[in-house]
Amino acid sequence: MSSGLDGWLHEKESAWLYTQVAACEPDPAKRDLFMKLGAAAEDQARKWQTSQPGRDFSFNPSTRARSVASLVRRTGPRAARPVLAAMKLRGLSVYTAPAAPGHPMPTAVGQVGERHRGVSGGNLRASVFGANDGLISNASLVLGVAGAGAQSDFVFMTGVAGLLAGALSMAAGEFVSVRSQRDMYEYQMALERDELEEYPEEEAEELALIYHARGIELEQARSMARTLLSNPEQALDVLAREELGLNPDDLGSPWGAALSSFGAFSIGAILPLLPFLLGATGNVAMLAVVAVTVVALAAVGLAISLFTGRGAWSGALRMVLIGGGAGLTAFFVGKLLGVAVA
Repeated sequence: MSSGLDGWLHEKESAWLYTQVAACEPDPAKRDLFMKLGAAAEDQARKWQTSQPGRDFSFNPSTRARSVASLVRRTGPRAARPVLAAMKLRGLSVYTAPAAPGHPMPTAVGQVGERHRGVSGGNLRASVFGANDGLISNASLVLGVAGAGAQSDFVFMTGVAGLLAGALSMAAGEFVSVRSQRDMYEYQMALERDELEEYPEEEAEELALIYHARGIELEQARSMARTLLSNPEQALDVLAREELGLNPDDLGSPWGAALSSFGAFSIGAILPLLPFLLGATGNVAMLAVVAVTVVALAAVGLAISLFTGRGAWSGALRMVLIGGGAGLTAFFVGKLLGVAVA
């Protein structure tokens, strides 16, 4: 539980940030939502203050809050949604959930989640793009070193080093990213759990205001909010999705994300090394590297077309041109550097 002063400070800072967000929000309905949420936070701060008479309650926005407000003014609330979520501002799901007239409002937590789930086949899509990163980066590295005139064994060892360096870097980045997301979610949910226990009516009203901002009548929104929050097991899940804009279903395992990223990158990065592993050397090896890379790029382009909806063969050609251009650039730069060093 927060102390009285901490709770008051959090509500005052939230109220101040809501006014900053509202001032930058061009949509009247969303602006009205954030103004009402700010008023609710001010009301909650007054409750904290009256519960502890005699204490010094003076407020100045923290440096962090001022920085976030400055970012909101420069980029707009929608673009700044991740940092606003980290400051535990509510109502951010209005930037991710459909707001078209007639859109059915949820009556169960499962329906709440449906609006936030992606439709792009997340894990498979990430694997395809991870393999593509490994393929292009390592093929370019191998061709660049070969262009500088290095021997086949040196080119191969450089490719192995590139595979390991790239895969480990990708894995570390994914681990940190997913772990940070989970840390933020757990922190936000701990605060939300405390507030739900202490102020269930206020939480229900905030949720109703969010639904009202999406076009539903206020009394109906209040009834729906009370229904959704009546089950303690699903209440936190609903608040996470609708108030904080967080989807628990999107939070994966940091280790799982790291291993998946390492594997996908490695699969792509090992393809340019296959000719060396099969015993090819010299010009034969390099021609084989080019052939394997072109075929693999075309295959990646075909796979990516499944997610973009573009023509399969045009997607394959585009990927060959992009990846091939990167490889040729690396080869000629390596050749120039090799001549200069010689």
